[in-house]
Amino acid sequence: MITVPISALEVAMVQTGARVADTLRDTTEFAQRLEELGYLRLWYAEHHHSPAIGAFPPVVMTAHAAALTSSIRLGSGGVLAPNHAPIMLAEQFGTLAALHGGRIDLGIGRGPGTFDDSTARALRRGAGPTTDDEYRDDVSATLRFLVDEVALDPLPEPWLLSSSTAGAALAAELGLPIAFAHHIRPDNTLAALNHYREHFSPSRWCARPRVLICVETVCADTEEEATRLAGPMVVVKAALLKGRGDLAFPTPEQAATHAFTEEEAQALTGFRAQQAYGSPDTVAKQLANLVDVTGADELMLVTPVYALADRLRSYELVKQHVVLPTAS
Repeated sequence: MITVPISALEVAMVQTGARVADTLRDTTEFAQRLEELGYLRLWYAEHHHSPAIGAFPPVVMTAHAAALTSSIRLGSGGVLAPNHAPIMLAEQFGTLAALHGGRIDLGIGRGPGTFDDSTARALRRGAGPTTDDEYRDDVSATLRFLVDEVALDPLPEPWLLSSSTAGAALAAELGLPIAFAHHIRPDNTLAALNHYREHFSPSRWCARPRVLICVETVCADTEEEATRLAGPMVVVKAALLKGRGDLAFPTPEQAATHAFTEEEAQALTGFRAQQAYGSPDTVAKQLANLVDVTGADELMLVTPVYALADRLRSYELVKQHVVLPTAS
């Protein structure tokens, strides 16, 4: 059984043959259903210039979902600091937290959110990639503006997103809870979390190390069905391994006919072994093992499958295997 809270990451996959408006409609139903299922939080990722992932600003998605729900925590997972002025992030998410009963999270990440260089430059008004020092300054400034300029009550809960030891070091230095992208860089997970815990400095935001692990999860009634549903993202991921973000999100039928190189197949098999795919019992064991190995305080599931009904079914099946300890 899974004995930690579970949450969800929305990446808003745009299905081949569907309208972007259909994807947005699905995100609304998804948020409402996750709240009914009792998921702790739902975060929205920032992406740009991708035919497979909708370019929907996390702050807008958070505001929309917050207006249509009442209990689930909502926020960014993450909003990308290099693309935004720190004071604007503080004002936007501070306002949302005050409007919606303190159930807003501000997850901050570093990447550009795109594989397209011209889009990345446009997001930063012509500037190049952010340096380590610039990123640290942006995160620190955002936190400072939350307290000194926004000063609303309650404030959003800040998190630092990381896929490396460098990001974990910054989260530890600033005393922030960490959301680790195991679904992107699983080979970095243990070393980064060890560094985070060893070097953590308590702050007004977090008194002790606090770890959320994001894991790619596809759960279905049978192993075979889970494999079929995972197929489209496997095709997209093969392209991402080559630095290509221009591939549309295929149907399961299209994905089933895709031919992978031997190198791609080997890399994808290794990645899959560190995520959670399969029947309910299989996925529950994989997720429980990940908690045991990493010491995670919370799991965040990302389920990039083609149809909303299949995605919701995956979250329903996993939730049936969650048993949280009762307070003594």
